[in-house]
Amino acid sequence: MPGGGTARNLASMAIELERKFLVTGEGWRRQAQAAGQRYTQGYLAKGDVTVRVRIRGNHEGASLTIKSRRRGIMRLEFEYAIPVADAETMLRKLAPRSLVEKTRYKLRYRGHAWSVDEFRGRHAGLVLAEIELPHPCALFDVPDWVGEDVTSQERYSNSFLAQQAGPAEVAQLPLPFTPDPADMKVALPP
Repeated sequence: MPGGGTARNLASMAIELERKFLVTGEGWRRQAQAAGQRYTQGYLAKGDVTVRVRIRGNHEGASLTIKSRRRGIMRLEFEYAIPVADAETMLRKLAPRSLVEKTRYKLRYRGHAWSVDEFRGRHAGLVLAEIELPHPCALFDVPDWVGEDVTSQERYSNSFLAQQAGPAEVAQLPLPFTPDPADMKVALPP
């Protein structure tokens, strides 16, 4: 490109195009492809940019994910594999109060892949469905177990749910470590 600039298009960027819905009823369970995958995740930063650490299953893998604020159904997303031991330390030392635990189920409905997240712990009873789309105007059929579209409602984002923890709830989470009580104290500025 003249002038030394770099031309980029949306197809080459790390963009997540996702719609999120409340789930009504149990009909999705019949369509789930396999046993769900457990996740424990915490947030190192929240705001215009979120930084999430996630441990998958029983120490099967871990990742560090950076996401921009959502604009409609679109946001930037960068995900990197990290050692499980590093993820455990980050969750314990940097994010002990922002943990979210859930089981994710994968299923297909009329040509599209759906994820259903069944939350555990203090969010037990909340079930959300997500569909990732190839472009913002993509059409898709909605299964009968999908309820209200909550894509634009911040209170259903994992980063918002993570803010709802207190020390008592954190101590109850089934993590592969016990949070250090010293990490649970909030230091107030002088």
